[in-house]
Amino acid sequence: MFILAAEAGPFKLNTGDIIFQLLVFLVLLALLRKFAFGPLMGIMKERESRIANEIQSAEQNNADAKKLVEEQREMLKQSRQEAQELIENAKKLGEEQKNSIVLEARNEATRIKDSAVKEIAQEKDQAIAALREQVASLSVLIASKVIEKELNEQDQQKLINDYIQDIGEAR
Repeated sequence: MFILAAEAGPFKLNTGDIIFQLLVFLVLLALLRKFAFGPLMGIMKERESRIANEIQSAEQNNADAKKLVEEQREMLKQSRQEAQELIENAKKLGEEQKNSIVLEARNEATRIKDSAVKEIAQEKDQAIAALREQVASLSVLIASKVIEKELNEQDQQKLINDYIQDIGEAR
């Protein structure tokens, strides 16, 4: 080997050592590149892709969670709307049933009233018929008494009053 030395003032520069160290450094760099940097870079790339996959998976999970939250909100909104519709339908049904019951009660009251009016009219007709029969019997009785004796107006009135009083006590 050549030893080149250059002198330039108080510092001595040994170029042979520099070239040797440069060659050793380049060999060491080649060995490191082949045996250390290659596997290290592979591990780093693998780690980078794993982290990228985890980030992508986390983003996908986040998007899915947001979608599920939105679906839950929509379902809750629909449930509330359905509940409101059920309440409104129940109110309408209750109102219809109330109106139906009130109408039936009014019809029943009208029917009972009409029945009572008819019954009263029948009893009135029966009372009038009974009174007519009594007046007829009273007239026959008075006529027979008149025939038996001739009555003046005062006697006839007394006879009618006595007969009405007898009928009233008999009842």
